Amino acid sequence: MGRHFGDLAKIRHVITYSLSPFEQRAFPNYFSKGLPNVWRRFTTSFFKVAPPMIAMYLTYSWGNSVHEQGKKKNPADYERQE
Repeated sequence: MGRHFGDLAKIRHVITYSLSPFEQRAFPNYFSKGLPNVWRRFTTSFFKVAPPMIAMYLTYSWGNSVHEQGKKKNPADYERQE
């Protein structure tokens, strides 16, 4: 009838271990170690990433405002036309 997928080959001198999914803990140390680690990693990278992003946003918004002002017509140029 063939072999099951896990038993396709016999390998000598290799020991495998498995743990039942019902015995595993889904979120071990999530609140005690996970959240402080996320906060630590956020604070260390925030000051490396945020200033260039803020500078790029300010440059982008300034460039858009200058572009919009450049597209407007000057009303004084058209006062003497009929």
